[in-house]
Amino acid sequence: MTRRLSPGRLVVATHNPGKLGEIGALLRPHGIEPVSAGALGVAEPAEDGETFAANALIKARVCAAAIGLPALADDSGLAVDALGGRPGVHSADWAEREDGPKGSSAGGRDFGLAMDRVRREWLAAGEGAPDSARFVCALALVWPDGGERVFEGVVDGRIVWPPRGERGFGYDPMFVAAGMSDTFGEIEPELKHRISHRADAFRKLAAACLS
Repeated sequence: MTRRLSPGRLVVATHNPGKLGEIGALLRPHGIEPVSAGALGVAEPAEDGETFAANALIKARVCAAAIGLPALADDSGLAVDALGGRPGVHSADWAEREDGPKGSSAGGRDFGLAMDRVRREWLAAGEGAPDSARFVCALALVWPDGGERVFEGVVDGRIVWPPRGERGFGYDPMFVAAGMSDTFGEIEPELKHRISHRADAFRKLAAACLS
């Protein structure tokens, strides 16, 4: 029998307000109220997995064990074909500031720097390097008794320079989804919630675990 989430509180294993807002918008129609790991005082664990799924499970397991509630974690990033799929699972690491607290999404990351690094490495790949890229998301759902599910989503597209738009977060201002002309930093949040990599993964989670 497939295990399902009941309405109520769910710990979202993130300290990133933008990510919490997107996940919350997807959860609330199902009667689930998200509360962030940061609000509950759960420290961010080391994300040393080699895949998005592995890192999502690390975060969800820590929260479920610490709080005693089901926990949902997202690990996502930008994979650029010209860079061999980088930054990939290191997408957040590329935004680390030398003068900021390492590994802290609260103040140690600058995605302007990260996007500039993507641009520089893309140019270094040489004339004719493809602009194709994709956002990848893994959602890990973990129960305190050890039950686990992982759902993965992808949205294909391309990178652009300069970044455009004030909406979204992370690499959104330099990513244009396939078939679109505006970046994820320019489109309405409601549209992004329908077409993003996170939305793709959430549709799979909802079909399996939500009523």
